[in-house]
Amino acid sequence: MEQFRLVIISGLSGAGKTKALQCFEDIDFFCVDNLPLPLLQKFVELCLLPGREVADVALGLDTRNRDFLNASFRGIYESLREEGHFVELLFIEAKDEILIRRFSENRRPHPLGQGRAVLEGILEERRRLSELKSIAHCIIDTSEISASDLKKRITLEYGQSQQENLLHVSLVSFGFKFGVPFDLDMLFDARFLKNPFYERALQFQTGNDKSVQDFVYSLKEFEPFLEKVIDMLDYLIPLYEKEGKSYLTLGVGCTGGRHRSVSIVNKLQEVLQQQGREISCRHRDILRTSQK
Repeated sequence: MEQFRLVIISGLSGAGKTKALQCFEDIDFFCVDNLPLPLLQKFVELCLLPGREVADVALGLDTRNRDFLNASFRGIYESLREEGHFVELLFIEAKDEILIRRFSENRRPHPLGQGRAVLEGILEERRRLSELKSIAHCIIDTSEISASDLKKRITLEYGQSQQENLLHVSLVSFGFKFGVPFDLDMLFDARFLKNPFYERALQFQTGNDKSVQDFVYSLKEFEPFLEKVIDMLDYLIPLYEKEGKSYLTLGVGCTGGRHRSVSIVNKLQEVLQQQGREISCRHRDILRTSQK
């Protein structure tokens, strides 16, 4: 039998834990939602009984479970790991404003609302789960990703179909004036480059347009910057792969997220694809029109 593997999925209410559990079902994990905490160790024992071996298990635990937020979970969690079981904690979260909108759309009360405003319940849950988040092996922020992107992320992180443990690189361009994406592993600031926005002919174009790319790529600072970034990735990516990391999110930001960062991400995508890397690319703020 393969080594027993248990992924515990937790996080903020409304962040997408149920959808995450469905994603694990799609990659052939045996999934259980909201198992009573006192039964967790017994559940693991049953999974390991001869003739009933279950290799991959995903378990959803959250604030609906009365025992989950007290010290007993930490003790059980550490006990399972000390026994040699492969146990990981996946924490799902989202921005406060996104969670408020989701609860409003679903017209459901927050589990910790208790007659209070939804935001108060969110803040209280975030506070209670802060220690849990600190020991998580993987944190996924669902504020700005679709259900299909979540499935892809979980498949890459936990699926068994990975070939030679190749790391997937997700490239994101963004504007600092609209906030930094929550889920970045690396961040590069492109605001040292001359801004095409102040060139009248380029102002209303984007980094997807050749004229803007030509402008950015011709700047004397661009080529040394690109070389140093690629050199660093060439060094780090094999080390991440060696340690079993399967997903790396790299962000490039400029002021408005429409010119410099987009051009750089497009060039990074081109170079990394030529190296045979698996790449996804997203220009978060390219359609926003407010920029200075």
